[in-house]
Amino acid sequence: MNWRSLSKLCLTVGLIWLSALLPMADASAASLSDAAFGSNAHTQADLVAEVSAVAPGQTFWVAVRMKMDPAWHIYWVNYGDIGIPTTIQWELPPGWTAGSIQWPTPKQLPIDKYVEYGYEGTALLLVQITPPANLPGGTTVNLKAKLDWLECTGSTCVPGKGEVSLSLPVADKPVPDTTTQPLLEQARANLPQASTQFNTSAWRQKDKLFLALEQKPEAKTSVEIKDAYFFSEDSQTKPASPQILHHTAHGWVLEMDRIDSAPADAKTLPGILTIDGSPTALAIAPTLAAASPADFADFNASADNAVSFGSLLGILGLGFLGGLILNIMPCVFPVLGIKVLGFVKQSGAERGKVVRHGLVFTAGVLLSMWTLVAVLQSLRSAGEQLGWGFQLQEPRFVLGLAIFFLLFALSLSGVFEIGGSLIGVGANLTGREGLGGSFFQGVLAVVVATPCTAPLLAPALSAAFTLPPVEAYLTFTAIALGLASPYLALSFFPGLARMLPRPGAWMETFKQFMAFPLYATVGFLVYTLAGQVIAERFLNILFALVLIALAAWFYGRYATPAASPLRRNIGKIGGLLLLIVGLVWAYWPIQDLHWEPWSAERIKDLQKEGRPIYVDFTARWCATCQVNKDIVFHSTRVLDELQHDHVALLRADWTSNDPAITAELARFGRSAVPFDLIYLPGHTDPIILPPTLTPGKVMDAFEGKTTATP
Repeated sequence: MNWRSLSKLCLTVGLIWLSALLPMADASAASLSDAAFGSNAHTQADLVAEVSAVAPGQTFWVAVRMKMDPAWHIYWVNYGDIGIPTTIQWELPPGWTAGSIQWPTPKQLPIDKYVEYGYEGTALLLVQITPPANLPGGTTVNLKAKLDWLECTGSTCVPGKGEVSLSLPVADKPVPDTTTQPLLEQARANLPQASTQFNTSAWRQKDKLFLALEQKPEAKTSVEIKDAYFFSEDSQTKPASPQILHHTAHGWVLEMDRIDSAPADAKTLPGILTIDGSPTALAIAPTLAAASPADFADFNASADNAVSFGSLLGILGLGFLGGLILNIMPCVFPVLGIKVLGFVKQSGAERGKVVRHGLVFTAGVLLSMWTLVAVLQSLRSAGEQLGWGFQLQEPRFVLGLAIFFLLFALSLSGVFEIGGSLIGVGANLTGREGLGGSFFQGVLAVVVATPCTAPLLAPALSAAFTLPPVEAYLTFTAIALGLASPYLALSFFPGLARMLPRPGAWMETFKQFMAFPLYATVGFLVYTLAGQVIAERFLNILFALVLIALAAWFYGRYATPAASPLRRNIGKIGGLLLLIVGLVWAYWPIQDLHWEPWSAERIKDLQKEGRPIYVDFTARWCATCQVNKDIVFHSTRVLDELQHDHVALLRADWTSNDPAITAELARFGRSAVPFDLIYLPGHTDPIILPPTLTPGKVMDAFEGKTTATP
């Protein structure tokens, strides 16, 4: 059980324990009026049985029935991100035994950015009870159970505690209860069932889990699954992460994020699988393997989320255009006509030979591109199996793309150059003769002569990591054909070389202009990140991008080809160090604390519950506020205090004008932020913290070393 996650919500509003035990009205019957009820503010529990009389040694079903008020819920055995599962502690006569809880299928309960697993309305927790074989007839037995649960609505939770009981007479044979038996029979019918339709298998790859369903050959009817969700019984999956269903040639694969705390040596993946919203779910526990079965080794290639035909045509068109544009870059265009004239010279002006040189050159370009995408696909398959666009749901990947595009945009803008020293090497090798020389020149066009055009290959490189394998190869083929097309066209029509514009300053202008679409892409990726990470982390990312841009400028300023060796080394080392610091800053983890919106009413409610409260009056435009949060809430000492004392965190965001926050600041004689308060239990007035915070100052307030301000 993840106790750190547990404390986030189950102690949000403090401990209020209520219990009620109503006396038995009649010991001779098992009707609902005979049950003792467990009760809390928003949940009532009672004990019902399928029989009105029991028989020696004859097993029967009972159910703890939990009735919740509208909008309130209780939890499944795996509560999800936050919660506490309901527990039943039986107090049975000697010789009686109770089975484990048969949990009904839970619901997904989104709460802010978390997802909980539980029940709303009415939940029947079924248990089998077995009396001893020597049970004397003509007597009455009393079954009792103590219940503990957590009932929640939104971010408000109240622990529940109660006791239920039921008196049943002993007869020669069980007597069905006509009132409750249909209810319990229906509940049993709705329990998750073993699958008769599918074979299941599961495997893990780093932080991913995959669950495959393959229809059994003996299945009488075929099915088409459009939606599925897996509830992990032993908390191996991340509840708040999306589960992606892939349709393959052999069946279906459900892709899930593996939770960090999942045991590395787990042998099975037990849980409940719901399909297309059906009320009858599947109870499964497939063996958890380290690799996928052979039938599902390439499921991404045929997944439902593969690129549509229309989208693929658009991608291929852009790929071809991008490859064509590469030829206009300053490091390629000047030698374009020279290479084609070299083809003519080698062929003795014989047109057929010129065409062959052009085709062989194109083959060299294609082979280089295919090799590149093969390497990238191998790197991808060695890590995570990801589908089209799914990476954009992962903030780390989005951040990596933003950094990638930013660096290449800066290169196009002239802040620094990529591979400029290699251009001469490519030019020197254009004089190789024969068809082998033409093929090698095609390879060099990708490997050596075009590093300075790498910024325009950035979308293709990212596509190799996002597109399914077939689409990735097609995209790189389109880029290769675009890159080789001028050479191929001039090989068929050498006279066109006279029509080429002369190299000049226009090429540098064009190159710098091409940086702006990349800057726009960076802006879009940063916009995406803003919706994926908390405000403090987003601010760190923005500063890190500035630092990475500084690293590129430092390298371009001092590591120029004309600089002295010492100056170049300073530029390389300094740029690398700045880049490393920027990357560490961008990816450095930040504690994600659960802040509630501030309100005066919320303060009063939390004070009634005896909770310590931390109130942060802040604004995004307040630099001191960000520094305070960075210093205080990265302190292990402060974080431990917040968790240990179950401190409620309230944030009053004054980024935009809020009259209620303005009035509250004025009540304390303040007109600016930062402004932080700590309310201790038993004290009406808060402790006002100084504008500049340290972990020590905050801890002094929590420990009562700072006096509350009336």
